[in-house]
Amino acid sequence: MDADDTLKLFGICPYVTTQKLFSGKWSLLIMHLLEEKTLRFGELQRALGNITQTTLTKQLRFLEDYYLVERKVFNTIPPKVEYSLTDIGKQFIPVVQALSVFGKEYITFLKTKKPETTACQPSIL
Repeated sequence: MDADDTLKLFGICPYVTTQKLFSGKWSLLIMHLLEEKTLRFGELQRALGNITQTTLTKQLRFLEDYYLVERKVFNTIPPKVEYSLTDIGKQFIPVVQALSVFGKEYITFLKTKKPETTACQPSIL
């Protein structure tokens, strides 16, 4: 399947659709942070750590464009902007939680492997 085929399946195939929605490097982490509460831009940036303002802006706009995140602008000086999950974005919370459970189980699994085997340098059979 090439890229054109994948684009044609967006909105038709649930796997392709989900993969497209959460293909951004930061999208899952943003969804995780917003599952608990509404956050301002600066709060998101601090919580994510190593992310530029430009990258966070692009990722948030993408999630907004696909109706997963809502941006609320308050008419104050200085301007105040808050981000939260939309109703459809909240439907993703159980998935984020399931990914957390799997991630913890996988980390435990990795700890049972040989010390020289790491997630970054798997042993070669």
